[in-house]
Amino acid sequence: MLKQIPPIIPPELMKIMMEMGHGDELLLCDGNYPRNGSPERCVRMDGYGVPEILDAILRFLPLDAYVEHPALLMATGPEEPEPEVWRTYREIGARYEPDGLREAQLERFDFYERGRKAYACVATGETALYANIILKKGVVKPDSQSKNLNLMPQH
Repeated sequence: MLKQIPPIIPPELMKIMMEMGHGDELLLCDGNYPRNGSPERCVRMDGYGVPEILDAILRFLPLDAYVEHPALLMATGPEEPEPEVWRTYREIGARYEPDGLREAQLERFDFYERGRKAYACVATGETALYANIILKKGVVKPDSQSKNLNLMPQH
């Protein structure tokens, strides 16, 4: 076990986030998401919803500051209202990102294609419709690391 890692994040997901580089994408998908829209590397977290997983992930994963929309949502149909879960995502994003989530929407089949190309996915038990989100990983800036962290022994 490690300190300060939320128990919701399984070791496999932490490893994936550590492996991801700048620009790699992580797909968080709801319980209705089709398998053919997912990459091969997938972490199952059926007992959790997307908002709680998103909250845990954004504690560690910086969003890409060099793109206009580092978060992508699956667009609803033309007559459907905006899903309530999107407001929750924006609230979570505002906690961890200086400019918030900065999301855009992708049409369903475009979203599936983009999701298929993601570095990895997290399959959840989320029951909200249109709860799928893709996150583009950014860079960890030197000033966001503890400047006092010194792992070398002092003599």
